[in-house]
Amino acid sequence: MTFSFRPVPADPHLAGLVGRLREYLDGELAQYEHDNGITHTSRLTRADLEPVWKRCRELGFYGIHLPEQYGGQALTYTQLGVLKEEVAAGGRVLGHSVLGDMGGPLRAGDILRHATPHQLDTYLLPLVRGERACCFSLTEADAGSDVRAMRTTAHRDGDGYRLTGHKVFSSAGPFADFAVVVARMAGTEESYSAFLVDLDSPGCRVTDGATPMSGEHIESDIILQDCHVPAANLLGEEGQGLRIALGRVTVNRLLHCPSAVGAARRALQLTRDRALTRTVNGKPLLALQAIQHKLADMAADLYAARSMTYAALAALDRGEDVRTEAYLCKLFVAESAFRLLDEAVQIHGKDGLTQGHEIEYLFRKMRMFRVLTGTSEIQRNGIAKGLATLA
Repeated sequence: MTFSFRPVPADPHLAGLVGRLREYLDGELAQYEHDNGITHTSRLTRADLEPVWKRCRELGFYGIHLPEQYGGQALTYTQLGVLKEEVAAGGRVLGHSVLGDMGGPLRAGDILRHATPHQLDTYLLPLVRGERACCFSLTEADAGSDVRAMRTTAHRDGDGYRLTGHKVFSSAGPFADFAVVVARMAGTEESYSAFLVDLDSPGCRVTDGATPMSGEHIESDIILQDCHVPAANLLGEEGQGLRIALGRVTVNRLLHCPSAVGAARRALQLTRDRALTRTVNGKPLLALQAIQHKLADMAADLYAARSMTYAALAALDRGEDVRTEAYLCKLFVAESAFRLLDEAVQIHGKDGLTQGHEIEYLFRKMRMFRVLTGTSEIQRNGIAKGLATLA
């Protein structure tokens, strides 16, 4: 992978997609955010996001990874990774809505193949078209890395189920229509099921979740109190909930990495530009060898993180088992991206410490990535387990 702030893929089709994506991010979407005063700390509403979902669907980006039968282009994982990197490197506040990460097709993940015709028609196809939005509700206050500690339960009740529990950190919850909720089957120790829950159902409340350190208002708590869910909304079969929820965990773990790489790429470019234009004693900051060395180390971290990410995605596209590689990528990308952002703050000085500055925001975002989607310690556990089973 050639080092560049704006790499051009060798594949002509993918290069064309990247070019159109950059044009939209830098032009129309940037103008939309400016006209509506949208920042990273804005309380986004459905009215803010729906036009972006629908416009990106028109442009072919929203759900572009999906099979052609759902209006996508059946992208490889590597191709999708390239687009996710570009979105993150574009620095747009609403970048998460372009490909469908925020409440859209990428949030729904692999559940399309578990859905019944009724579930497809009522929930998932409208979601793919940008008409509905969903959130994924698995995490609880005392059930993060240890998801089996969840206390949300599902009781069978006549023609359906009654769900009771409290889910936290449901991303896209503030503007979702329905949630994919995983609950323990009442009276069991290790049986979990997944349900499509309408968020306006009696017994279901959506409340403001904790504001993460990124300052974004994109999380909700989903509180269920004897909430009735029809049997037709059971996703897959009883007892398959965790398998459905975690079935693509390796893929999802890998696909978070290009986004972090893109954010790190943007930070390095902003920092290089800062070092070229900021003068100290009449000379550019970049004239100082200490700054040159910092930028060199940042570039090395970015190049290594990007290279190992796309090597793992290529192996995944070949059908190889990349569980250990996914752990390795998540660990290295999270830690190296954070190191890079730490140096970016240092080089930016006062501006890097100022709320509202993009570097300060990216620093907080990358600090979160060391915990979200599996802590660095969890990744190390997985790597050690993989090493123990090597022939």
